[in-house]
Amino acid sequence: MRASRVSKRLPLLPQATLLVWQAARAWSIGWVALLLARGLLPVAQVYLTRSLVNSVLAAMRPGGVYGPAIRDASFMAAVLLGMEALRTLETWVRTAQAELVRNHISRLVQEKSAEADLGFYETPEFFDHLHRARAEAASVPLALIENLGGLAQNGITLVAMAGVLTMFGIWLPVALVASGVPAMYVLLHYAARSHAWSVRTTSDDRRSNYYDFVLTSRENAPELRLFGLAGYFRSRFDALRGRLAGERIDLARQQSVAEFLASAAALGISGLALAWMAARAVRGQATAGDIALFYQAFQQGSGLGRTLLGNIGQIYRNSLYLEGLFEFLGLEAEVKSPAQAKALPEALRQGIRFRDVTFRYPGSERKALDRFSLEIPAGTVVAIVGENGAGKSTLIKLLCRFYDPEAGSVEVDGLDVKDAALEDLRGRIAVLFQDPAHYHATVAGNIDPGGSGLTAGIEAAARAAGADTIAAKLPLGYSNMLGRWFADGAELSGGEWQRIALARAFLRAAPMLVLDEPTSAMDPWNESDWLGRFRKLAEGRTTLVVTHRFTTARIADTIAVMAGGRVVEYGSHEELLALGGRYAAGWLAQR
Repeated sequence: MRASRVSKRLPLLPQATLLVWQAARAWSIGWVALLLARGLLPVAQVYLTRSLVNSVLAAMRPGGVYGPAIRDASFMAAVLLGMEALRTLETWVRTAQAELVRNHISRLVQEKSAEADLGFYETPEFFDHLHRARAEAASVPLALIENLGGLAQNGITLVAMAGVLTMFGIWLPVALVASGVPAMYVLLHYAARSHAWSVRTTSDDRRSNYYDFVLTSRENAPELRLFGLAGYFRSRFDALRGRLAGERIDLARQQSVAEFLASAAALGISGLALAWMAARAVRGQATAGDIALFYQAFQQGSGLGRTLLGNIGQIYRNSLYLEGLFEFLGLEAEVKSPAQAKALPEALRQGIRFRDVTFRYPGSERKALDRFSLEIPAGTVVAIVGENGAGKSTLIKLLCRFYDPEAGSVEVDGLDVKDAALEDLRGRIAVLFQDPAHYHATVAGNIDPGGSGLTAGIEAAARAAGADTIAAKLPLGYSNMLGRWFADGAELSGGEWQRIALARAFLRAAPMLVLDEPTSAMDPWNESDWLGRFRKLAEGRTTLVVTHRFTTARIADTIAVMAGGRVVEYGSHEELLALGGRYAAGWLAQR
């Protein structure tokens, strides 16, 4: 095992220590104090063993007194009780520290996921990073610190034991260290191999998790039964998990054999040392107390040596896995607020403009938008229609600045959105996404996930979206849970979920309103009702509506028809019908 491979991970140790310190400062101080105490008490126990044996033998002689033996026995009992008390106390401290650290690191992973560019989610590498970070966030940093603590505690005890053994021969501490060298090599070697295997199989592990999700999730249950797909996905899961388990078991077998050989070498060295001490006793060069002291010190030292090497191996192994967590936490977003952000106007006076925008999604060669230009005058409603893949929803992502275009600009009242603060820009846009989130929360919690608590505003937004009738049908109204994850939750239809999401968009009093397929899941009756009220809802806002339904597009002031990432037709409903092009053909097809 090259030293460079070990030292490469050493800079991660201060980072891990800082994470634990930030999460549980007071508990960590107490933990260090306990480590020092627990490291020194075994040494006191060893010294008391010699004194107790000698005092007991002295008391057994004719005329002997039992006072010193009782005193030493009392001291021994106190030390043993103290060791047990400290062990119990450390369990409590470690539990508290573990919970705080776990919560802190999970929060860091969540924050990084929330601030990461949306483009990260377009790459498998990001999901590999996220998968490893999730797997490691709960345990590895804390395990690393625990291993460091164990290393410190056992190191203190081992140094003290080595000092005891020098009374009998300077070569005995050297023998202790030599007995652990093979074990150290095995630990470091197989820690590196195990980590390399985990990194190599991350994608396979994620794929097996996906198969498990398909087989157990509610979303996939109907098709699994209808098409009889459970056997297919189960066989894929079994084959993948079987291969991974086989590789892991084979690696564990090789490690077990190597560990046995290393332990056998250590036991051989220990046996020679014990035989040497027994020979001294036979020659009368050691007392019974000396033999007890030597046996305790050498046995504990040997055990501590193996434990210490185990700590070192675990430190190295956990530092390898910690590398994945810090790689994830170190991801830098490319879409960020400028250093000198410019303020957006409170109310739009000019409107929104896409100026010669070209854009492709990460990892794709196909242009989603190709020199796209469109103007949405302030206070008007513009609808975008077109075939699937024409680039309609991409406009929303660029306006919200989830991505930046590779060429051209997106402007709000003449200001490039890249020159505005992200929070300022996104706070001025209310969006209904094509696949809106379904929160397993109350009706009010779905309409107002941020929890403003403004009941009147929630109910007004629900009425505007036609979601008030949904709340009225539920036993607890706006306090009724939605979804099936938690008790007493009600499941909604696709159209009902869409109206809840519409209410969420309307609740935000933003000057820009963007609706992506706002009526796609509504039945004709609810669609007609909503369209009849839409113009009033959009009054005073600059509104962009992306839709496949020409009946929805008809209510807009202007309609833009997209194809191949560009606007190919532009005008009012009547103008486009008179033009007799794509829009007119689509209108006739949907009638």
